[in-house]
Parts: sequence; structure tokens; C-alpha cells
Amino acid sequence: MTKEPLVIFTPSGKRGNFPVGTPVLTAARQLGVDLDSVCGGRGICSKCQITPSYGEFPKHGLTVADDALSEWNAVEQRYEDKRGLKQGRRLGCQATIQNDVVIDVPPESQVHKQVVRKRAEARDIVMNPSVRLHYVEVQEPDMHDPSGDLERLVAALEDQWEIKDVCPDLHILHELQSALRKGKWAVTAAIHMGEAGERPRIMHLWPGYYDGSIYGLAVDLGSTTIAAHLCDLQTGEVVASSGLMNPQIRFGEDLMSRVSYSMMNPGGADEMTNAVREGMNALFTQIAAEAEIDKALIMDAVFVMNPVMHHLFLGIDPYELGQAPFALATSDALHLRAADLDLNLHPAARTYILPCIAGHVGADAAAVALSEAPEKSEDLVLIVDVGTNAEIQLGNKTKVLACSSPTGPAFEGAQISSGQRAAPGAIERVEIDPVTKEPRFRIIGSELWSDEDGFDIAVANTGITGICGSGIIEAIAEMRLAGLVDASGLIGNADQTGSARCIPDGRTQAYVLWQGTEDNPAITVTNPDIRAIQMAKAALYSGARLLMDKLEIDTVDRIVLAGAFGAHISPKHAMVLGMIPDCPLDKVTSAGNAAGTGARIALLNSEARSEIEQTVRDIVKIETAVEPRFQEHFVNASALPNSAEPFPILNAVVDLPDVSFNTGGNDDGDGGGRRRRRRRG
Repeated sequence: MTKEPLVIFTPSGKRGNFPVGTPVLTAARQLGVDLDSVCGGRGICSKCQITPSYGEFPKHGLTVADDALSEWNAVEQRYEDKRGLKQGRRLGCQATIQNDVVIDVPPESQVHKQVVRKRAEARDIVMNPSVRLHYVEVQEPDMHDPSGDLERLVAALEDQWEIKDVCPDLHILHELQSALRKGKWAVTAAIHMGEAGERPRIMHLWPGYYDGSIYGLAVDLGSTTIAAHLCDLQTGEVVASSGLMNPQIRFGEDLMSRVSYSMMNPGGADEMTNAVREGMNALFTQIAAEAEIDKALIMDAVFVMNPVMHHLFLGIDPYELGQAPFALATSDALHLRAADLDLNLHPAARTYILPCIAGHVGADAAAVALSEAPEKSEDLVLIVDVGTNAEIQLGNKTKVLACSSPTGPAFEGAQISSGQRAAPGAIERVEIDPVTKEPRFRIIGSELWSDEDGFDIAVANTGITGICGSGIIEAIAEMRLAGLVDASGLIGNADQTGSARCIPDGRTQAYVLWQGTEDNPAITVTNPDIRAIQMAKAALYSGARLLMDKLEIDTVDRIVLAGAFGAHISPKHAMVLGMIPDCPLDKVTSAGNAAGTGARIALLNSEARSEIEQTVRDIVKIETAVEPRFQEHFVNASALPNSAEPFPILNAVVDLPDVSFNTGGNDDGDGGGRRRRRRRG
């Protein structure tokens, strides 16, 4: 019997086998994939656009052939002729499955559009941008002093503003004479003040006095999301913030999958570079429209990202980052023209990319260091930027160490049976009564808990669609606190736990968090879900513990959780799981999107750029891949919270039930579910 084709949807990660000829939209609906359709699959609305991906996908053990979907049909051609489809797009209601295929559902085709939870944190920043406006009055030409208009403008800038040795971009010469005469020998010049040994350059001219503003972008290019903050370069105000999913997700959710795609597919690196640059330009168009400004007024941009994204954004093959010794093409800060990166901003716009710290500790970690300044801290601070690849820093005024740890996408809701990214309808907060074992929860888009009056009405529009990263963290931690899960991560059965919500799931158990409806399936926490979180949190903890070993310490004074996801983690639940070292809960704080904040600092204060470049040179880099103790810590950290570390501070404030659900083949009836509660203190 021929095996039915395998269909994998990204970014959800949902997969299934379907008969040849099944429409993509039908497959998506049967798997619960978030793919829009208003016309019900009649080929009228075009809401169900998808992007098939072809080539080698080592992570999935899959090769996608060119004939994986049916041929382009007349309905798609009609829509292409009428409105146009983006390159590579198909209509999900028209394309049918013929062979194994990986299909990306772009953000605009999703019913529950992604909520990119990266916001601009309130922060005092000394204004010193690289691009500034200067109004000058220029001497008129004189038959007795035959100098050029440019030379007289340069002289005026030096005389009136003490800006010396200014030079123009070429396009300035095209518009200079017209601007001077239209402005009656006065112009407002946008000048890039020069850095890295560059001369100041005239970027733009307005006739007379220009009373508007100019703008810059602070961009956090993450593995999963791209977030941008549009800033007024004169006031420092964040005038708009926006984000989208990183289009590279269809090539692999984690960084090493993307490196593998590049290795296995000729031109794969170029594909990913083009994808992320197109995504950037779409984001910049979107954010300019939101702020109601001309995109050509964006004259500066600062970018932060991890090393793999750094190379792919710059068009550098990340091959060397996929193997020891993880050599970067360059770790230095870069000053480039936006046009060199195919970015559609002002024609003369400049970009600055923060330095990388090491092979897997990137410019985003440098931005976190700029924002949180561990090198200026009196006490010992552990900074954890929680993401697909966790970047960790530990130190104070004496020394700062840094490493990265491959946590994978589980914290983002991927690899979780009912998981999804943070979007309306996703469960984000969970509480479980330790006596009744009954849960209650909150979803994104509603402030009401599930047991409060009006909840059903409040969630009627979104439904309850899945569980996001912060939700799965709280769910598993609450299950541990309620005695539903033992220290090894096993869920007990109904008899062992006293809860009918614990149901058989293959050879293990699952906990029913929500019973579901006709429209939305039940949401459960399964043992594979817990295992995925255990692996992710063990990697995170092991990296932190390794840095502590290097400083020969067992405790830290405070912990800062950074990153869009870190901003939504409950410190107590994180510690119950053993994601972070034992520490007083009031000493665990969130820095929000610290990488984005660091990018804004570098955008609005050019002196901060040289400051972070020096700081990065002083940071001690630790490579977890070559550290023998990393694996030892990882094994210990797989337990909830830890099989070797005592966590006395945590045990003083919570009761962790001492239960074991590993029956080990016993037939004595208690199933190994004996319960002892740890004493406080």
C-alpha cells in the first residue's frame, strides 16, 4: 500500500498524511491550521494564499519535489491576471497535494494574525543621533568669486554649524542647485555626522526651512519574529512599533535547521537572505503607513540579531556557524548603506549593525548588554534573553561572561501538541487548584479568567485555539505544584492523582486543560509536551549554571529575564520548572525586549555605539559545546526543578509534592503514586 503524502505546515509545525488530490485548504482545516478563507474554498476571496517550499529539509527527513502540489490552474491564473500573486504563492483552495510537501502560511493568510509581543520599553536615552537636520543660509554666486554651489554650502555648514569637511552623496549634486534657488539661498540639510572615520555627508536637502522631522528604525531581527520601532530622530519618540513573523521560518524553525537548509540546497542561503529582506521591506512599508509618514524620511536604521540571522541578513553563507569552531565571517560592528542590503528606505539611508560577541552569541546579546549594562553592576546579575536560542550573560563591574544555549522553539509554543504562537485565542495564563485539580486560565485578547462570569462571551470572537509559550510554562509548573506531575516529568493517571482530567494518551497520560467545543478541539498537556519543555529549560539552566561554575559561585544576586517571551514568564513558575537558578523571587525581574531597547539606544545615541563595541571586546565568551560540565548540568536540569540542585529559596515559598508516577512494573495498586509533601524551609 502506497503511503499517503506527508504535509507539514509552518509556522505551526502541524503535520499529517493526506490522500493525493486533497486541497491544501482542506488539509489545513483538518489539522486545525490557521488558514483563512472567506469564500469557503471557491477561489473567489484569495484569503487562503500559501507558500510551498521545495528542496531538502533534513530536520523533517523530507525532500520536497517540484511536483509536490498540483499544477497552476485557471482559477489561480485568473486571480494572478486580476490582482497579482506574490512570487511563489498559491491558492490553498486550488492547489492539491500530490507528494510530500512543506507549506508556509504567511501572516496575512492567518485568521488569528500574529501578535508580535515586542514593544518599545520606556527608557531615558541621551539624544545624539547620527543623522541631524541643519538649516543654513548660503552665499549667492558671484562673478568675482567663481566657486561652485556645493563649495559655498560646505563653507556655510562649517561657518554656521562648525561641521567641517562635509561631502555630498552623488544624488545631492543632482538636486542642489534647484533646492538653493527654490529656497532663496537657504536650505535645510540632513547630514550623517560620520562614524568609523567617515566624513560627514549630506544625505538630503529641503529648500528653505524644513519644519518636519526625520526618522530612524531600531530593528530586532529574531529567529521567529522581526520587530521594528520607528523613532523620531529629533525627539527620540517612538512614533510606531510593528512586527511580523520572520519569513525564514518556512526553511526551519530553529537556527540549525536553516544552516542545514543552506548546506543541503544550492542557493539556499540566498533564498533565505531574499526572504528576510523582503520581509523587512514589507515591515518598513507597514510601519511607515501606521505612522503616516513617507518611507523616504527614514534615514537611519540599527539592527540587532543572532549570528545566523546576522549572516543570512548580510548575504553570508552561515556554513561555518554550523560546525566547530563556529567562526563568524566578522564579529565587528558594521556601518553600511541601506541600499547595499536591498532595503527600501531613503536612497542615502545608513545602517548600523551592532557587533556580535561570539559564534552563537550575537548582536542581539550585545544590545541586551547595552540596555542592561552588566559591566556597570555592583551586584552579580544573570541576564537571560529567552528565545529560540537563549543568550546568557553573567557578571558585574569585575567581569562579564556570555554564552548561548540551544533551547529550540518549544518556548514559542512549537513542538507542543496544542501549541501556537502568541495570538488572540491562545491560553497564556494558567492556575490549577491543588486540592480539586481543576484548572482556570486566561487567553490572549481577554482579561477574564475562564471561571469568571462573561468569559464565554468575551472569547466568542477568537475562540480558545491553543496554548502559547507562557501558557505551557505555567500549565506544567501548576501541574507540578498540584501533584499532577512528578519530578521526572511524568503525568500521573486518574487513580494516582485523584483527577479525572488525567486521561490515557498512548503509553503515558495527558491532562485536559480545556474540554473543547465543536469548533475548537480540546487542549491537553501531554507527556511529550512536558518532555519538550524539559529539554528546552534544561538547556537554558545548564548555560546559566556553566557561567556560574566559571565564576566559582552557587548563587546570583539577581536575575533579569529579557526577550519578548521573557517579558511574559512568571518568575515563580520559571523557578518551579528549574528554568533559572534559585533566587529570591523579588530579585527576578523582566527587562522586556531588552535587545530592542539596546537597538533604540544605539539608534538615538551614536556615542553608545562605540561604548558597546568596547564592552563586547571585554566580555569573556564561553562555548557550551566544548564544555564537559554542560552535559552533566543538562541531565540534572531535566528534572522539575532539578535532580542535584536543592533550590532552598524556592522550597521556602512553595510546596512541591514529593510524588512518583514511574510504576516500574509494580502491581501493588498504588502505582508508585505515594505522596509526601516537602516541608517549607
